[in-house]
Amino acid sequence: MKIEQIYTGCLAQGAYYIESYGEAAIIDPLREVQPYIEKAARRNAKIKYVFETHFHADFVSGHKDLAAKTGAKIVYGPTEMKLGFDAVIAEDNQEFAVGKIKIKVLHTPGHTMESVCYLLTNEEGKEEAIFTGDTLFIGDVGRPDLAQKVVKGLTQEILAGNLYDSLRNKIMPLSDELIVYPAHGAGSACGKNMSKETSDTLGNQKKVNYALQPMTKEAFIKEVLHGLTPPPAYFPQNVMMNIQGYDSIDEVLERGVRPLSPAEFEAAANETSALILDTRNAQEFAKGFIPNSINIGIDGSFAVWVGAMIPDLKQEILVVAEEGREEEVITRLARVGYDYSIGYLAGGFNSWKNEGREVDAITSITVDELAKIKEGDPEIHILDVRKNSEFLSEHVLDAENAPLDYINDSMLKVDKNKTYYVHCAGGYRSMIFVSTLKARGYENLIDVAGGFKAIKDSGKLAVSAYVCPSTLL
Repeated sequence: MKIEQIYTGCLAQGAYYIESYGEAAIIDPLREVQPYIEKAARRNAKIKYVFETHFHADFVSGHKDLAAKTGAKIVYGPTEMKLGFDAVIAEDNQEFAVGKIKIKVLHTPGHTMESVCYLLTNEEGKEEAIFTGDTLFIGDVGRPDLAQKVVKGLTQEILAGNLYDSLRNKIMPLSDELIVYPAHGAGSACGKNMSKETSDTLGNQKKVNYALQPMTKEAFIKEVLHGLTPPPAYFPQNVMMNIQGYDSIDEVLERGVRPLSPAEFEAAANETSALILDTRNAQEFAKGFIPNSINIGIDGSFAVWVGAMIPDLKQEILVVAEEGREEEVITRLARVGYDYSIGYLAGGFNSWKNEGREVDAITSITVDELAKIKEGDPEIHILDVRKNSEFLSEHVLDAENAPLDYINDSMLKVDKNKTYYVHCAGGYRSMIFVSTLKARGYENLIDVAGGFKAIKDSGKLAVSAYVCPSTLL
């Protein structure tokens, strides 16, 4: 038997490859399915099932493409939702054989109503692992406020009550020796305070996970709902794609992986409503970029921030990327449902600049420079674009919090006639913020390279006393 966790850092997402005696199953696959197919082929295994723990909100699953390319059956837990593809709607406690192992469906409503966990019994007949999806994380549980956006009549209180029952009636009675394999880790917006660890024993989680401690249902509901912030706007749209279906990833790549000369790129930008997305490193972007571009670096929480910053999944996108990474960018956009990339700038930004076309730039200063400026004018405006929980935990004294997560509200705090020094934790999010506002006509924003970490390490600006955050949302 083989169990492999396939973890994708930019989504903080865990998919799973399970194999026994020539048969394989994939749990919660990513949109690009070829790696799973190739892995099975290398091991002379046939993918028999695609198990989905629920209708995902934070990414578009590869279930539809994987089934179409391999003949595998898609399995969901109990649901009355009408699907746009063939699938097995499993009953609670239904078992599926993969080689000589068994995978049992445990219906665990709470995060969503159709949420299930998959209990694996190994080839010796022993219960060995449980794949908990978004029901149980390491150190946390799935937030119960998402499905209410999709299913009429649900409330977060009803869902939280269901989650309490699912944890105590379905999960906690199981063996302490079980290995817990969740769908997400730290960095995902599907929970509020997940561990960086991506697996653990159930026994240890019973000891350390706040949600598994003795408490009444009323206390649990209050605790699990505390500190939740509005989910990213793209979540409900991803849910519907996962329910109704979507274009094949092959079609998406064919449409998007299309090289455009600078002249063709400019024509496309002028003739469509496409957004120009520059995915280079923040400091490289600051030195020069195509006017009105938005910077979201590929080497960060790319998919998450694309989802937060671009409200319409059908938005046409023109890509500026490092040479050789164009297909990677378009694939990672598709992971969260952005299927309408219409081409990329051949030769990258240098090809644009070398033709003498118009470029723009953003001023980015060091912490030392910021300290000197503040010494000369203590009343300067410092804008902290980290999440509110990060700001409350620790911040520069006199700074104002304007979270990138809610940029349309945060920009209301910015006076176009004043100069602002903008920072985040390390410099990634601040460039997203500054580039987005610059594209909207805000010219007096200056980026602080290195962010709060560099500020704190320098010791040159006063910061508030540290308070341990109760949530990471």
